[in-house]
Amino acid sequence: MSTAAKLTASAPVLLVKDVVKAANHYRDAMGFKYERFWGEPPEFVILNRDGMYVMLKQAGDPKHVIPHWTVSDKLWNIYFWVNDVEALHAEFVRRGAKIDYELCNQPYDCREFGTQDLDGHDIGFGQPIK
Repeated sequence: MSTAAKLTASAPVLLVKDVVKAANHYRDAMGFKYERFWGEPPEFVILNRDGMYVMLKQAGDPKHVIPHWTVSDKLWNIYFWVNDVEALHAEFVRRGAKIDYELCNQPYDCREFGTQDLDGHDIGFGQPIK
């Protein structure tokens, strides 16, 4: 009897203009970690925080870096569910992250905030309202 295969993780991939600067921003402003870059010169990195992953790939041409909100109003590139959105927001403010929109309650029963990375990608962080 075989067991059904299960998904175990996911990793959104973002195109960035400078993979080293972008990775260091995710580390410094949002608390992600990375172990290494791939390519010479560097062109790819895998970041993680709390078991969540983000992959960054340096675009061959900066015009290919297109944040979703520039195509569809207020659309994130990544959205993370978190267990304490207030504490995470406070941490990001301390770290100097660019807060795109402040903590707010949304009509879809989520308390959330957004940040923007160096390439303009919107990253949302939310917690269900109980």
